[in-house]
Amino acid sequence: MTVTTVKPDSAAQAADAVRWALSEGTPLDVAGSGSKRGLGRPIQTAYTLDLSGLSGVVAYEAEELVLTARAGTPMAEILPMLAERRQQLAFEPQDLGPLFGRPEGQGTLGGVISCGLAGPRRISAGSTRDHTLGIEGVNGRGDLYKGGGKVVKNVTGYDVPKLMAGSFGTLTVLTELTVKVLPASEDVRTLLLAGREDAGAVAALTAALQSPYDVSGAAHLPAAVAARSHVRAVAAVGGAVTLVRVEGFGPSVIARVAALKEELGADAVLDLDESLAVWKEVRDVAYFGPTPSPASAGEGWGGGEDSRHIWKISVQPSEGPRVAESIRWALDAELYFDWGGGLIWAAVAPTPDAASAIRGALGTAGHATLVRAPEDVRTTTEVFHPLPDPVMALSRRVKESFDPCGILNPGRMYAGV
Repeated sequence: MTVTTVKPDSAAQAADAVRWALSEGTPLDVAGSGSKRGLGRPIQTAYTLDLSGLSGVVAYEAEELVLTARAGTPMAEILPMLAERRQQLAFEPQDLGPLFGRPEGQGTLGGVISCGLAGPRRISAGSTRDHTLGIEGVNGRGDLYKGGGKVVKNVTGYDVPKLMAGSFGTLTVLTELTVKVLPASEDVRTLLLAGREDAGAVAALTAALQSPYDVSGAAHLPAAVAARSHVRAVAAVGGAVTLVRVEGFGPSVIARVAALKEELGADAVLDLDESLAVWKEVRDVAYFGPTPSPASAGEGWGGGEDSRHIWKISVQPSEGPRVAESIRWALDAELYFDWGGGLIWAAVAPTPDAASAIRGALGTAGHATLVRAPEDVRTTTEVFHPLPDPVMALSRRVKESFDPCGILNPGRMYAGV
């Protein structure tokens, strides 16, 4: 199929594009840089609405801890700007571009919010939606509208900005976003526990998270995964590695690390640079590479050196070890834990029954999302976890209220929605 790209450079032009598509009855593939086009169900459309032209920071009020930027603004522009003022996006946005065979740093603010990409700090700082204060965009009726504002307590009705986080462009063409920023930590240290089995590691992570020491990261790397780390102190363990992150004001970090090291029986403490490096690996699923070679522009899948399918599995932390063992028993799978055991990243050898095996292992303990797989697999597999009938009916009503004719990323999350 020949795809025509429409690239607006203003919100008004984006609205004109949506109105044209509405009048023609033709759906739009809404995208930013395209770095996450392989995430979600494939969309069969003749037109792509490319929002990368809607770029630039509108306002950065560092003293008020608020940033407003156009949706197509690259994260590679935003993050260094915040770092200069010793600030950060506390939800620790993921950069999954390399997972789809693309270079680092190509994602946009709109893509991060639309896909709800929060990293290891989600357990302490909250999710992407918790940091989304305001949005401007175009709904499926072609109407330009605003939601939220520039302060935390700005909602008197529906909290539209939070609804947009994780909606994958199916409800609104986002043209501008306002997000909360927070001070960056002065120091970051990571306790390393060596040789723990899954159950013992998750128990240690739970103890750390329930302690008074304000832990901001809690992950467990089984031996084969830890061996791939580019952080020498992690790879050199020669076995499983459990990681507990503490960050903040320097003297406070030192005191909390000392207390936790004694309580958990930690084997080592990673310094600032090592900590930043290992949590970047955990955040961006860097262990499940090298990345596939691009097959074509936009898709980023070629089945290259690592053709395994990648699953993101959210689970009750106490159930994590059981679920992991069930998946390993049923499939040729390699995995690691984040979020204190509440998130399992799994690399699975291609097999027709992978989805049923993974979701069967979960039962009612959580949900599983197929993050990376070839287009034909994502067409025939439920990429996002199946919803109960009442929840699916509600999702359809929400979609219809924003996009009654179904022209914005139709079927990106669920068929017919």
